[in-house]
Amino acid sequence: MHKILLVDDHPIVRSSVRLLIKEHLNHAEVSEAKNGDTAFQKIIQDHYDLVVLDINMPNTDSLGFLIRAKDMRPDISVLIFSMVSEYSVARRYLNAGARGFLNKQAEDEEIVHAIVSELQGKKYISKELLEAIADDKLFNRPDKPFEALSNREFEIAYHLVKGESVTEIAGSLNIHTSTVGTYKARIFEKLKVNNLIDLNNLAREYHLI
Repeated sequence: MHKILLVDDHPIVRSSVRLLIKEHLNHAEVSEAKNGDTAFQKIIQDHYDLVVLDINMPNTDSLGFLIRAKDMRPDISVLIFSMVSEYSVARRYLNAGARGFLNKQAEDEEIVHAIVSELQGKKYISKELLEAIADDKLFNRPDKPFEALSNREFEIAYHLVKGESVTEIAGSLNIHTSTVGTYKARIFEKLKVNNLIDLNNLAREYHLI
């Protein structure tokens, strides 16, 4: 009996993946969590073989959750399952301990294959992402200077280089615009950039966009 934890803030996504698992893996026991805090409490209370994790949830530091979960349960397998598919983000999560990365737009067959692969102790990475990793000579190099950023700072920096406004970021992460502004100033200070153009140039140099 495999135990799987689905972590996503959208009930319809959790329900769809649960049904897909039940259809193809009737021996699996599936639990759900709508945010990182709830998920972490479940990990404390029970042993899961696999966590299927969205990385863009309100009030959740998903990268921090991944690191804490792996510290507590080193043997747990984590499959990132998100609409965010950029290589730079995948790279950071894979380096932090995730064993797989899959886009939510994947076909059902690929989703099942990814879950089964991880339950068998294998890694699963999409063909497109594997090609990006193979082409990146910097994959095993630290994200300097971006490694100086905290997980939340990196997340906000990522949204900034995508061209999102402070208001849009605040809405996406469910935090105040003033909080985003504070993080933005801190990011600029740590990265020694003066504006968004400088930030974007630095992001391109280190393959973050």
